[in-house]
Amino acid sequence: MSAVKSEDRLPKMDNEEKTSCLTHRWCSLCICCCSGGGEGSLDRLLPVVSIGHSPRKRTTSQCKSEPPLLLTSKRTIYTAGRPPWYNEHGTQSKEAFVIGLCGGSASGKTTVARKIIEALDVPWVVLLSMDSFYKVLTPEEQILAASNDYNFDHPDAFDFDLLTHILRKLKQGKSVKIPIYDFTTHGRQKDWKTVYGASVIIFEGIMAFADKEVLQLLDMKLFVDTDSDIRLVRRLRRDITERGRDIDGVIKQYNKFVKPAFEQYIEPTMRLADIVVPRGGGNMVAIDLIVQHVHSQLEERELSVRAALASAHQAQPLPQTLSVLESTPQVRGMHTIIRNKETSRDEFIFYSKRLMRLLIERALSFLPSQVRVVQTPQGEDYEGKTFNGKRITGVSILRAGETMEPALRAVCKDVRIGKILIQTNQDTGEPELHYLRLPKDISEDHVILMDCTVSTGAAAMMAVRVLLDHDVREDKILLVSLLMAEMGIHSVAYAFPQVKILTTAVDKKVNDLFHIIPGIGNFGDRYFGTDAPPDWSDEEIDEPSY
Repeated sequence: MSAVKSEDRLPKMDNEEKTSCLTHRWCSLCICCCSGGGEGSLDRLLPVVSIGHSPRKRTTSQCKSEPPLLLTSKRTIYTAGRPPWYNEHGTQSKEAFVIGLCGGSASGKTTVARKIIEALDVPWVVLLSMDSFYKVLTPEEQILAASNDYNFDHPDAFDFDLLTHILRKLKQGKSVKIPIYDFTTHGRQKDWKTVYGASVIIFEGIMAFADKEVLQLLDMKLFVDTDSDIRLVRRLRRDITERGRDIDGVIKQYNKFVKPAFEQYIEPTMRLADIVVPRGGGNMVAIDLIVQHVHSQLEERELSVRAALASAHQAQPLPQTLSVLESTPQVRGMHTIIRNKETSRDEFIFYSKRLMRLLIERALSFLPSQVRVVQTPQGEDYEGKTFNGKRITGVSILRAGETMEPALRAVCKDVRIGKILIQTNQDTGEPELHYLRLPKDISEDHVILMDCTVSTGAAAMMAVRVLLDHDVREDKILLVSLLMAEMGIHSVAYAFPQVKILTTAVDKKVNDLFHIIPGIGNFGDRYFGTDAPPDWSDEEIDEPSY
């Protein structure tokens, strides 16, 4: 990335914006609000100066998801799920809410961010640190850094192009890989951190407001205003106790590098903030009001997907992307057994597995192939077929879809497996994403998405949307299910017309409780021997078995 001067990074503020700093009712509650937004900025252009900075002692940058999750020996599950972030057309209809958090060094930005996260009490919150986006230093810059002559507190020290690209994708609901910066080598570690599914993004850093494109991605801009003496005391305590420095060295560094950088590049951007938070993390009045505003914004963005699916695409012919296993006497006989409410659990499992094996065998025929000529033991050529793709990955929608994994492993050697946990919210009736584990580089694979029953298609649509957000091509996704309702088929096919759909049977109706009629019952409970709740849905995913 070419060097960009600070004058180009900092947008201008016109005269009206300079003189108009609106008084907000929150000011009396120790919050100052400014009229500046993504278009407002500094009232002057700041010259570029060279300010050195001593090497940081912290090992790596950090980026993590909050709040704490339910941890098991095998899985990490969100105790509260992520509601739909797309509409019935399968397209994203709401973006993540992005909070930009700026302030001087040791002003308490991270503390404020964590207090906001704790008070929000919503899942799928990502804390994104600007420290992850320091540039990789050239050999010449490495020499300057070693002699404390490289300026780490200048806008040019950050990779704003990469930052903007990642923040935009994350705001759009896409899966992103975030670099982990190593402060000892001034480079990025080989493995980057994958982050996905943010409902709220808190982006914090000393230069959080220094780039015009980044500013346009921020829905709320907060500036943590802490007295310079307090910031100095915090730096003294941290650098002496944690980094082994002497008091004279810390004060010298502060006066020579940190203080000038704050005055020239950071403090002027306070005018861009929507809210200025004095005293940092100790200002709970400010944090509470910020949280109230974020909650109101999230409520406005709530969607109702399942209800829309139930009223759409009715009386339409079944799509051409649907394939149904031939209804041979063998297939109908197995359906007769597994649909019978009197069938024992052992027989239910046995005949379900037989159907799954037939279904998966049929699914493999939809994968691309190419001609391959081999030589037989008799020395003759045989013209056959071989898979024409990089890899095959199976992804099961927990928990019922997990029962189809053995059939896939039995016919597809060394197949990679991913898992997605989707549950129905009993209050809203909407599907919610609680957990996912997908193989690396799944974007290059042909994916067989497995679920045992599909009624409205809400859970299947969410799973497909997750795969698309991880850059899997739509035409490389094959949805397979033992039983599907016409409503679910229409929903998936309408939203994702390139996804191939394969099932062993199609039932026409779904009742008011989203049960397939005549149906098969709650597949997961019949298979695992658990009791279904009175208001179960064919697409409801219960607590997974371990």
